[in-house]
Amino acid sequence: MRLKQLFLFAWLLLLAPTISEAQSRKAKPKAAPAAVWSLQKANDWYKQHKWMTGANFIPSTAINQLEMWQASTFDPQTIDKELGWAEGIGFNTMRVFLHHLAWQQDQQGFKQRLEQYLRIADKHHIQTIFVFFDDCWNKSPKVGEQPAPKLGIHNSGWVQDPGDPASRDSTQFPILETYVKDVLTQFGHDKRVLLWDLYNEPGNNEKRESSIPLVRNVFRWARAVTIDQPVSIGLWAWDFEKLNALQVVNSDIITYHNYDEPAWHQRVIQLLKVSGRPLICTEYMARPRNSRFATILPMLKRENVGAINWGLVEGKTNTKYAWETPLPDGSEPIEWFHEVFRQDGTPYRRDETDLIKRLNDAPRP
Repeated sequence: MRLKQLFLFAWLLLLAPTISEAQSRKAKPKAAPAAVWSLQKANDWYKQHKWMTGANFIPSTAINQLEMWQASTFDPQTIDKELGWAEGIGFNTMRVFLHHLAWQQDQQGFKQRLEQYLRIADKHHIQTIFVFFDDCWNKSPKVGEQPAPKLGIHNSGWVQDPGDPASRDSTQFPILETYVKDVLTQFGHDKRVLLWDLYNEPGNNEKRESSIPLVRNVFRWARAVTIDQPVSIGLWAWDFEKLNALQVVNSDIITYHNYDEPAWHQRVIQLLKVSGRPLICTEYMARPRNSRFATILPMLKRENVGAINWGLVEGKTNTKYAWETPLPDGSEPIEWFHEVFRQDGTPYRRDETDLIKRLNDAPRP
């Protein structure tokens, strides 16, 4: 069934350029939004960058996006230290989640902290993919002190943005629009920002098509601001036909998630390449599922696909524990699910960091 869905999706990818061109020819209002990038522009942009490797990053001292970005818990010292470890193995790209409540609480301070983060990342020769919205994990985010991690439970404190039912409540959209446009206006010409990932895994947590209005609107809000970077929303659930269609037709660069074993991941790449657009895998690497650095990363390098794994340093997110296998006593899992480094900076597996460093030093295909 999954293979059938992928082949149907390949037809959508073939049609996507035609659909985008037809949309761009429609009558436009006086202040027309920017169009989806052409294939030529997208591929020229990709060629200007080194092969993208890195991780989804949150400092080990933060349990979620709010703890990362609120003034009282923003931790530039840990960010600097941990991005230094990433630089040491040749990582050049981090995917970093924002949260609108941290912005709403302190708009100027929030943007100053983004600037401080970008300065630190740039010092370590790391570019940034910022993520705006997210349908994953806990549905009721609240500002202020965040909960302590639950022992042995993967992402026990991670929060959705804007949450549920806020993500499908159109009365919430004006403040979300102001947030997106404010951040894009501030950083839309910043060379330290690689790409804007507008929405992480829309439709997750059984939301499915109820997330479509926010997806459609965040694309529209982003196109209304003049920015230099591409925008995308990553594909992740092949049976979400309407969401996938919306994401493909409106994304400048094709981003996607895949935690499967190598043969299936290779098949996904082959089908996504039908789009003619550059590919960046913005989530992969779950060791017990046989999505490993040793098997996936060389394949992504060979296929010239950007490679952003989940997790850098073990910490309060507890993502070294597997999604469906909690260890309530907090004991060490037999094999880590995610993460590259222990909290003291030593690699979880030296053979993995040696491989990452070697592939990052090798010429781009």
